[in-house]
Amino acid sequence: MNFFRQWGQWMMAGAKAHALWEIETSRTILGDRRRLWLLGAFLLPAVLGGIVFADEIAGALPAVLGGKSAYSPAYYSTGIFIVSILIGVGAGLITGCIGAGGGFIIAPALMSAGIKGILAVGTDLFHIFAKAIMGSVIHRKLGNVSVPLAVVFLIGAIIGATVGGVVNRVLYEINPVLSDAFITTIYSLILGFLGTYAMLDYLKARRMGAGVPAKGSKTEGAEMGSLPKRLQAMRVPPMVRFDHDLVPGGREISWVFLVLSGALVGMAAGIMGVGGGFLTFPIFVYMLGVSSMTTVGTDIFQIVFTAGYAAISQYAIYGFIFYTLAMGMLLGSLIGIQIGAMVTKVVPGVTIRGFYAMSVLAGFVNRLFALPGKLAAMEVIPLSKSAAATLDTIGIYAFFIVIGGFGVWVIGTFFKNIGVLRGREGV
Repeated sequence: MNFFRQWGQWMMAGAKAHALWEIETSRTILGDRRRLWLLGAFLLPAVLGGIVFADEIAGALPAVLGGKSAYSPAYYSTGIFIVSILIGVGAGLITGCIGAGGGFIIAPALMSAGIKGILAVGTDLFHIFAKAIMGSVIHRKLGNVSVPLAVVFLIGAIIGATVGGVVNRVLYEINPVLSDAFITTIYSLILGFLGTYAMLDYLKARRMGAGVPAKGSKTEGAEMGSLPKRLQAMRVPPMVRFDHDLVPGGREISWVFLVLSGALVGMAAGIMGVGGGFLTFPIFVYMLGVSSMTTVGTDIFQIVFTAGYAAISQYAIYGFIFYTLAMGMLLGSLIGIQIGAMVTKVVPGVTIRGFYAMSVLAGFVNRLFALPGKLAAMEVIPLSKSAAATLDTIGIYAFFIVIGGFGVWVIGTFFKNIGVLRGREGV
């Protein structure tokens, strides 16, 4: 039970750290006219290519750039663009309102909308990369980035992202259903674990009273636990030094642990398409003993390069990115994050935690109910097509009812309290 609680706390801390990056990135983009022009430059080709001239452009593109022979559809219609905006709004509302990673729902939402898993992963990575480039605040965080730490970590991240991308593509070449089943299984495990912990944490918070922090939720990282101390005591050269400004004499850790950590984060990004940021924070702070200040800066650094490398080298050049969809999600998430962040000012924190747990569990149920149909299609388990379709439909309805209900509640709360929010903004 202690092991479950500890890993749950670590994953929640990672999800929250990644959400903070998303919120800051969104504000940076929307608060700068030049970045808004850049957003328009990204959106216009995607909208024109995906909606107005879809058939003509897709037919002319070579397979390696996402033409019809690479994967269909790499283009689409007005309908799918609107759906992508709504998915982005939903993810943004969760990120902004709850302060934890709404990106966990993107791949399940895309797959529920009929997008193949490998295309959902590639598209999500490209969406994260585009957001990171347009909202990059690395120059503001340079004081908190340990360059040696980041560089060695990125060596592992690139290796891991390559492995993750290759695994997804090989499985897709063997059998597209096998690829979907693999991605669905990974999401089921992650969302099931995180959702269960989040719900237990919410129930505990209700018993203790709103606003009471969970035990062990400290994230500064200035005081190391036993695991970081043991890892830093293993002197396998070369040693990488960091946190000179925060700890007298700084700290050191072997490059081996950084490369392994980077490989794990990169593999998660390559397989799940979530950028890997939700893992960087707990690994750095709770396992390697890096201060949270240095971790935040390094996380921003790694997201840009890990997501960019994985999106371009492992998915884009093979035609596994749905550009129209990515740009719609980007636009929707920017809107959703801002609305969600404002709603937190008028909603009790314990209520927000409950909605987060429900959202993650809805994603878990969605992927869990989709899995039997995929296993049956590969003849791994005996299940009729009608039974598989029924389970899949239940999972889809459960998912979109919860996420849609959450979205309606947040937006309704926003408009209901818009006068109060305007008054607070004006103070």
